[in-house]
Amino acid sequence: MSLDSHMEKVLWTEDQIQDRVAQIASQITHDFRAAPHPPLIVGVATGAFLFLADLVRRIHLPISVDLVRAQSYGFATLSNGAPTISLDLKLDVKGKHVVLVEDIVDTGCTLSYLIGHLESKGASSVSVCTFLDKPARRKVDIELVGDGKFYKGFEKHPCTPRESREI
Repeated sequence: MSLDSHMEKVLWTEDQIQDRVAQIASQITHDFRAAPHPPLIVGVATGAFLFLADLVRRIHLPISVDLVRAQSYGFATLSNGAPTISLDLKLDVKGKHVVLVEDIVDTGCTLSYLIGHLESKGASSVSVCTFLDKPARRKVDIELVGDGKFYKGFEKHPCTPRESREI
C-alpha cells in the first residue's frame, strides 16, 4: 500500500510546492535585502518544520532561525481557542524583524497569540509566512506588527464534505 493511497486527489504536486516555496523565499529575500539587519525566522514547532527547512534553504540572507511551540489543540482536532506557549524562543527578538513560519493558519487564534507574544518581547516587526492559509475558518483578525507582511504558499477555500477528505 502506498503512502498516499487513502487520498482521493492531490491538491498540489511536489514540483508545485517547491516552486511556491522558492517564490516565497525570493520575496522574503527581496523584502529584507535592504533592511539594516536580516530577519529572524521563527518556526512554529512542530508542524512547520519541513516547510521551514525548505524555506530557509532558499532565503539568500544571513538569517537566524529559532523555534517556538504553541498549543491550542491539545489532543483534539479543533482549536480550543486558548493557546499556550510550551517552548519559548532562545534568541532575543528585541528590535528585530521576525518572520513567523506556520504550516497552516486556520482560526488565527494561535497565530494572533504568537504575534502578540513576539511584540511583547520587543520585535520591531512581525511578518507571517504560512504554507496553507484557510481564511474562511478565521475567528480572529491577524494583526501584523510594524511593517510586517503576510506570505502564503497556498490558500484553501471552503470545501464540500467530500473535498475535506482530500486535505
